[in-house]
Amino acid sequence: MIPAALILAGLGVLAFILAAKSGQFDDLDTPALRAVFDDDDQPISKSTQSVNEDDLEEPKVEHES
Repeated sequence: MIPAALILAGLGVLAFILAAKSGQFDDLDTPALRAVFDDDDQPISKSTQSVNEDDLEEPKVEHES
């Protein structure tokens, strides 16, 4: 059991070191404050605006007989 516990502890320490080197813990304050920020003042992007029904119709193609 002791070797298994040492291996698991070593994997945990290794995972922590890799996360710290990759910048995972650089900014600890902003993610917590992000829920408090007011997003209502941002303009609506074109992708979220409503689509006009005329724009949804397929173009009419005339067939020659």
